[in-house]
Amino acid sequence: MATVPPSNSPYTSRTKRAQQRSLRRTAKRFPQRGNLSLLPTRPGQSPVQPSRLRLLVVWGILILGGLGLLLNLVGLQIVKAPGLQERAQQQQIVSLQPFTARRPIVDRLGNVLAIDQPVYTLYAHPMLFKQSKEEIANALAPLLKRTSAQLFSQLSQGNSGIRLEFALSQDAANQVKALQMDGLELVQHPQRLYPQEDLFADVVGYVDVDRQGQAGIEFSQQPLLEKSTSESIELSRTGNGALIPSQLPEGFVQQDDLRLQLTLDSRLQRTARHALKQQMEQFGAKRGAVLVMDVRDGGMRSLVVEPSYNPNEYYRFNVDRFRNWAVSDLLEPGSTFKPINVAIALDARAIRPNDVINDEGTLQFGEWTIENYDYDERGGRGAQTITEILQHSSNVGMVHITERLRPNVYYSRLEDLGLGQKTGIDLPFESSSQMKPYDQFMNAAVERATTAFGQGFSLTPVQLLQLHAAIANGGRLVKPHIVEGLFHADGQPEWQPNEPDPPQVFSPQTSQTVLTMMESVVTEGTGQSAQIPGYRVAGKTGTAQKASPDGGYLDHARITSFVSVLPVEAPRYAVLVVIDEPRGDDAYGSTVSAPIAKSVMESLITLERIPPSQPLTDDLTEESEMSF
Repeated sequence: MATVPPSNSPYTSRTKRAQQRSLRRTAKRFPQRGNLSLLPTRPGQSPVQPSRLRLLVVWGILILGGLGLLLNLVGLQIVKAPGLQERAQQQQIVSLQPFTARRPIVDRLGNVLAIDQPVYTLYAHPMLFKQSKEEIANALAPLLKRTSAQLFSQLSQGNSGIRLEFALSQDAANQVKALQMDGLELVQHPQRLYPQEDLFADVVGYVDVDRQGQAGIEFSQQPLLEKSTSESIELSRTGNGALIPSQLPEGFVQQDDLRLQLTLDSRLQRTARHALKQQMEQFGAKRGAVLVMDVRDGGMRSLVVEPSYNPNEYYRFNVDRFRNWAVSDLLEPGSTFKPINVAIALDARAIRPNDVINDEGTLQFGEWTIENYDYDERGGRGAQTITEILQHSSNVGMVHITERLRPNVYYSRLEDLGLGQKTGIDLPFESSSQMKPYDQFMNAAVERATTAFGQGFSLTPVQLLQLHAAIANGGRLVKPHIVEGLFHADGQPEWQPNEPDPPQVFSPQTSQTVLTMMESVVTEGTGQSAQIPGYRVAGKTGTAQKASPDGGYLDHARITSFVSVLPVEAPRYAVLVVIDEPRGDDAYGSTVSAPIAKSVMESLITLERIPPSQPLTDDLTEESEMSF
């Protein structure tokens, strides 16, 4: 039988105290449960109550925390929402232009002058190599046409992103892929290819590494070539920046068959460049230009400038080569402007075709002396018809012709022809021609006298050709142009430039009369080296002193030129040849420039199948003179 300890024994007291301590601990941990808070205390004490202040503090903290979260939520969702949304869109949405390849450029026959081709940039990431750098360099050397040592040096420049080659061809890229070496990366991109190399460089121009046109048609017609008419498209990106393919709209990669067609003929261009190079080498000339225009509409059939450059490797050439000086540089036209002055005087009725003028061979204007180029050998030629003045390229005779014009009328007619302005050709960087100020022209007789034989003012070769085209086509000042329009692959036009009707600057009768006079220059005068058996050719030679940038003229420096029209009975083409600084005592327009023009005209006859001319009858000559 168990023995029960008395209530006042030490064991009973210790048990009660242990129970009380356990209850208090439980009450502190779970104050809300039942009456655990009402703990027994020592005899004579009331039960322990939780602190009211403590509860208020806890509840206050909870309420303040909730209010803080609520205020932050309001700030994020309402106050800052527009800004945060914009930042999110900047990170998640990218605006892209639809990808469009640059349109090809072709000549009037469809021969490709510029086109995009796929090429590859080769990157090396040495950190991913599984072979040694020496092995990689040895494998790539024959493909990249470099030595293993050069490639090893490049591969040692870093651990990733080393560009080894910028424009690998498709064949070379395939050979690199066939190596199956880790750490080599090929990135495809388009590159502009110019199959004709330097043949059209002065007209077509080139694009840089950013695919921006920097010269020629590539620069001036970039909007037509880029096909950038579509609006940009907004696409979403994933967290790592990749585009979401499902959101790419239909037609994002745009393709069309449009080509920018030019008025130039590659066959004629090749003939002109070959003839120009030959003469420049023979006479050691600094530079030269050949221009051919269809006088009916101003379309350029050829525009050649030497020296030129290869647009596929434009970075190897001096920047001076990129400027087409036949459009951008000014020169004094010299005697090739004399037919223009004759046309002005005829139109103003200051002279008649059969007038006779005394050629003394030399004239004095104050301190200035004007002489014919052959005065030392021939002296004065005496009585000369207007035709003979052109045949012999008489400076003195031209001065007497322009002296019959009132100065204000003369100046006004020069302005009507566009002097002091640009032609508006669709090539970049054209310069405006320059004339002396009106007051200087009016008050100084020597200024008018030098203008009579093509000095004292300057214009571009393309503007000089434009003026002679006006004589050839019946007096209309057609605008020279290179671009024929945008055409589909089947030859159907999509867009063509719409030019206004050209102004009438000479009467048809004046144009025909001057053209007949220019024909005599070829048959009997200084242009006989341009004769083509069976064809009527009009022309005019020019040999001018070269103006110095500092004023005056350069010693022993000249510019020779020759302008021609073919055929006289039904003019279709005007040809201008300009040679800068040919060397030699026999370097004249008749010996340097005229033979080039003859070669170009012979090519035109073949290419355009121009039939032989009918001989000029006496009746036609009399009819031309009776028109006044």
